[in-house]
Amino acid sequence: MTLPIMPQGTAIWLVENTALTFEQIAKFCGLHVLEVQALADEQVSAGMIGVDPIKLGQLTQEEIDRCSADSSATLSFATPKFTTAPRKKSKRKYTPLLKRQERPDAIAWLIKFYPEMSDANICSLLSTTKATVLAIRNKTHSRISELKPKDPVLLGFCSQMELDAAIAEINPQSVEES
Repeated sequence: MTLPIMPQGTAIWLVENTALTFEQIAKFCGLHVLEVQALADEQVSAGMIGVDPIKLGQLTQEEIDRCSADSSATLSFATPKFTTAPRKKSKRKYTPLLKRQERPDAIAWLIKFYPEMSDANICSLLSTTKATVLAIRNKTHSRISELKPKDPVLLGFCSQMELDAAIAEINPQSVEES
């Protein structure tokens, strides 16, 4: 069951500003009828401020009017005006300097074993720039003589599944055979 934000504050506002019954308010707020009555008598809520469920988008005035007219009706939540898209988690995190220095080794490994892999695929797989990939492919990188091709999975730049997916894009029949 969905409850309103700050149920006691919402109950106080509904008691003070509507003609709803304690049962209706209790059912909507997820409280006991005696709790709502204690809130109305200010036995529990000394100094507590009511929370307007209309402003919060939890109820509409039409819904309150409908339930005020019929004491057996139950309040139902309003449909949200805006839907928020779930946040996407960032794909890549900060990579320390020591690990960044190993990235050209991973690029060299991919170029050595999968020369047909596009620069864009390498860039997205290893979170690198196209200029770095081109420099290593053309052997113009500043550290080209020091590079030792190393598996990017072992270096931690991507997972084996991500690497397999990138390889499948360039060579679909090799995945089907294995």
